Amino acid sequence: MKDVNKMILKKSKFGQEEMIGFGLIIVLVAVILLVFLAFSLRNPVKENVESYEIEGFISALLQHTTDCGNYRTFHLSIRELIIDCGQGEVCLDNRDTCEVLNSTLSGILEQGWKISGNRPIKGYQLKILRNDVVDQVIQKGNVTTSYKSHMQDLGKSSTQVLFTAYY
Repeated sequence: MKDVNKMILKKSKFGQEEMIGFGLIIVLVAVILLVFLAFSLRNPVKENVESYEIEGFISALLQHTTDCGNYRTFHLSIRELIIDCGQGEVCLDNRDTCEVLNSTLSGILEQGWKISGNRPIKGYQLKILRNDVVDQVIQKGNVTTSYKSHMQDLGKSSTQVLFTAYY
């Protein structure tokens, strides 16, 4: 009987050790899952802007219509407004096309390229060049050594639009 009691006591200690080991494995797996979950839920911080974003922005910008019209149409696109501004044209309501262009571009740039706080974009610059001479510049924020830019040729009177985003 003494031997039987020793065997029962030995088996119960062995069972307790198994339960403790199983509990430790559960805790270890839970910690690993929590660490993995913390890394996967973290939002990746975008460090810079890509070239295709700049090209797409310029393309969309030039197609944007304004409330300025002329004898051809009631709503000029920014592309047409840039050309008309260079030729000294006025809108149907006698507003200067260059003033309408500048205010429209400033508003679009302000909305599209926010540079406040912890945003990756530190500044931007939009230049309109005519015959390789800078005609208009809209700039905001800081100029840094890291940047992406794209130039779009309008094809009329050697006019180009150059946009640079600094990050």
